[in-house]
Amino acid sequence: MHVLTSISTASASLALPLEKGSLWSVPWNWEPSIVVPLALLLVVYSLGAVRRDRWSIVGWRHASFFSGWAALALALTSPVHELGEQLFIAHMLQHEILILVSAPLISAAHPAAICLWAFAPRRRKCVGSWIHGVESTWIIKFITRPLTAWLLEALALWIWHVPAFYQATLTSNWVHAAQHLSFFLTAVLFWSALYGAGRSAMGYGTATLYVFGTAVHCSALGALLTFSAVVWYPAYAATTQSWGLTPLEDQQLGGLIMWVPTAVVFVLIGLVLFARWIVEAGSRQRHSSLQAVLDTAKGDPH
Repeated sequence: MHVLTSISTASASLALPLEKGSLWSVPWNWEPSIVVPLALLLVVYSLGAVRRDRWSIVGWRHASFFSGWAALALALTSPVHELGEQLFIAHMLQHEILILVSAPLISAAHPAAICLWAFAPRRRKCVGSWIHGVESTWIIKFITRPLTAWLLEALALWIWHVPAFYQATLTSNWVHAAQHLSFFLTAVLFWSALYGAGRSAMGYGTATLYVFGTAVHCSALGALLTFSAVVWYPAYAATTQSWGLTPLEDQQLGGLIMWVPTAVVFVLIGLVLFARWIVEAGSRQRHSSLQAVLDTAKGDPH
């Protein structure tokens, strides 16, 4: 009851800065170390798409990449990024965009194959051979396995929420960048394992287990943050008051952001995969039954 009352009070107080227009004073982030890689990724992919598809960049894969890129740019350059240094809830929203929006959209586009087309034919062959060689190494094969990808994504999420590591991201730009890179890259690995390069080898049944497993551990971390009576990250104590929140209310709202949307998204995806698993199993069963009937008919002289 105490938690629900606190959340209700926090929700009402959160609207105060918005009514005063405080949010509009939060600047966009044009840090070159963020903007330049984003711009290069967009240019390389666009050039590759234009060259491969003869000036036609219409299609669901291209739409998926550009939507994922836009979400990535929004998470890293919009006021959400700067606000994440003042409010835990904003930081959680930024992480959710990286993991639940940008990573799955970009992974679904299989951008590496498109980006190769940005190079001239001779250079494209050299770069492609080099990438193939890297992908053939044992370490890359190991980290792209479904189980490894799942574990890496889970470890990144839990380790970075250890108070000592998380608070370091608020005092060091390098640590903050490492956190975001690990979140995004491990999420890309995980989503690629579901429906990317390793999708066909995994099967719907295994994918369903990984999705529900992710929903469980993400929800568990969100619930711990939501129901904790102790402030995990004292670094926010000096900034939440200006937004009408206590540090504990801010933490509880951030926990809810991690808990509810993550659980909903992964459960929905898990249900879709489970339904496809059932359909696939039924199709195999019908095929086996039909094959058995045909084999029986061939063996019957009458």
